[in-house]
Amino acid sequence: MLELDLAADIQALRSTFADIKAVVDVDALTAEIARLSEEAGAPDLWDDVEKAQKVTSALSHRQSELKRIADLEARLDDLDVLIELAVEMEDEESADEARKELAELEDVVGQLEVQTLLDGEYDSRSAVVTIRSGAGGDDATDFAEMLLRMYLRWAERHKYPVKVMDTSYAEGAGIKSATFEIDAPYAYGTLSVEAGTHRLARISPFGSADKRQTSFAAVEVIPVMEEAQEVEVPEGDIRVDVFRSSGPGGQSVNTTDSAVRITHLPTGLVVSMQNEKSQIQNRAAAMRVLQTRLMLLQREEEAAKKKELAGVITASWGDQMRSYFLYGQQLVKDLRTGYEVGNPASVFDGDLDGLIAAGIRWRKRKDDD
Repeated sequence: MLELDLAADIQALRSTFADIKAVVDVDALTAEIARLSEEAGAPDLWDDVEKAQKVTSALSHRQSELKRIADLEARLDDLDVLIELAVEMEDEESADEARKELAELEDVVGQLEVQTLLDGEYDSRSAVVTIRSGAGGDDATDFAEMLLRMYLRWAERHKYPVKVMDTSYAEGAGIKSATFEIDAPYAYGTLSVEAGTHRLARISPFGSADKRQTSFAAVEVIPVMEEAQEVEVPEGDIRVDVFRSSGPGGQSVNTTDSAVRITHLPTGLVVSMQNEKSQIQNRAAAMRVLQTRLMLLQREEEAAKKKELAGVITASWGDQMRSYFLYGQQLVKDLRTGYEVGNPASVFDGDLDGLIAAGIRWRKRKDDD
């Protein structure tokens, strides 16, 4: 007779899921969706395009969060049925399927459990991520492009919408910098633990001596701020430069000077945008990111946390938070948490959930101390 005793594992899984539902507060979430749905259904909603976009985006995020909870609960119920069927029919194939589904559900519940730790003021928001190459020449610009692909693949794995807002290509290999937005619930809280200096050690493909090369790249993560417009930026405080959007090798994306670079003169903050088709749209997108950075700067100054600013991420020796070893022992190691992955190829292909979860738990413990 087929024995399939997974009761203890399923009970533990359901207990964790119940805790998650309590933290998420499904009733409050449902009420919020109803309120936003009513706003979204107003006939004059699109009279104010900016407000309409905020309402529809918030509604989509809340609906996605509720659907994730409902789908997971349905899968747990289906697993009970599958186990009963496997035992009753003495079907080893169904038993294998039940074990596989249990393992997948444990992974999904684990991810949701980590999300419940994201209780910061802006953690639930979408994220804007900027990657900048640091010390290391061509290896550093190549590394920056590897990180860009890594985060885009991570977003793709999770089916998160991504918009690349700006890319500055290096003269040799890779990129000098790139900025992109991930429009998903808790994208900021999740990816904020990726902020810092990343270090790559490998045999350089650009050198002739087959020597080990160490290179660096900096990652900055900021939340998408609905209230960013509250930060007033006087015209006299900014310099606006326009230029032609370009791709690798100097190829034009379009034939007009539509790309925009805004420099905030008092702080030295620089934001470039070239994703949109018109100069007006690129300027508006750049101002939104600049205002967000200025808002965070103000809050950090008030809290005496200037060291957290992207400007002090030097992308060089001494302040790296993660190392990627692509020679000898293949390894990715987070220097804050000690979490290691022995398959760097999978990490660069977007398999980041383990590293991110360890980072979120580490940060939570650090904040509680």
